[in-house]
Amino acid sequence: MTTAIVIEQYGGPDVMQARDVVVGHPGPDQVKLQHTRIGVNFHDVYVRSGLYKTLALPGTPGIEAAGVVTEVGSNVHNVKVGDRVAYVTGAYGVYAAERLLDAKLLIALPDSVSDEVAASVLLRGLTVDMLLNRVHQVQAGNTVLVHAAAGGVGQMLCQWAAHLGAVVIGTVRNDAQAAMAQAAGCHHIIRHRDENIPERVKDITQGRGADVVYDGVGQDTFQGSLDALALCGHLVNFGQASGPVPPFLVSSLATKSNSVSRPIIFHYVQDRAQRLEMANNVFEAVAGGWLKVGTPREFALEQAAECHRVLEAEGAGRPLLLVP
Repeated sequence: MTTAIVIEQYGGPDVMQARDVVVGHPGPDQVKLQHTRIGVNFHDVYVRSGLYKTLALPGTPGIEAAGVVTEVGSNVHNVKVGDRVAYVTGAYGVYAAERLLDAKLLIALPDSVSDEVAASVLLRGLTVDMLLNRVHQVQAGNTVLVHAAAGGVGQMLCQWAAHLGAVVIGTVRNDAQAAMAQAAGCHHIIRHRDENIPERVKDITQGRGADVVYDGVGQDTFQGSLDALALCGHLVNFGQASGPVPPFLVSSLATKSNSVSRPIIFHYVQDRAQRLEMANNVFEAVAGGWLKVGTPREFALEQAAECHRVLEAEGAGRPLLLVP
């Protein structure tokens, strides 16, 4: 038996309840994993609330964690008992002390990366590598607009884009967030409550606009993101924190020969070789000291509901972890 957080109906944080569950032994291609740190993300909130109805109920949420291999199946050769590993998965089941998992999903952790850092950085880091290096290859001198620049992914986007030599413009809500975005590498700050985003981007770029806009907000910012693009600019919509983007005419993109992408990280990490390459990029960035994660705030696994309340109230500027 082990402890897992189970959701039987969609709703607020209190729908998550700790339950005793049976794990059993791994199949031929599986491992048994003892979680040491579990990452908590807004994706988990959307799953819990029912905004994303992608978790079959009753079910256990969570998409990233770090841990130690405690048992391996007969066909498993890429890891052994005692190995420190991390993973992300769109199949959920992570909010648990132990679990069975396909061994091919596992990413070995280097000695330079602690379990706390791995569970804090892996999903966000893979997402940022996808956004900056694969969906749109940012080059030195490009102008990049990052919405919610003080958020968890936003701060990493700003750090990585600045490291690549881009001119980074970040949108924030208030002065406290502005300070966080500047510390993360933003060269220009837009306070979206007080300023017109497309107009400010045009002012900053002397009328040209942004080469690429990274928009994880969705409904509230989508049209402004399009308006802020330069000729042949690229809008990357990778989330919908404010709600889904309404339908729009594809022909409207022809005004400036713009393009729009809607990437999902789980599609980009399906290929094992690419997943390991992306993870290595993240770990090297952390080891190099230019990608900073922040000190995580930790909660016991049984405090998952309280952890979600903190995330929804305070945002994802600081990593939040569950500890089995």
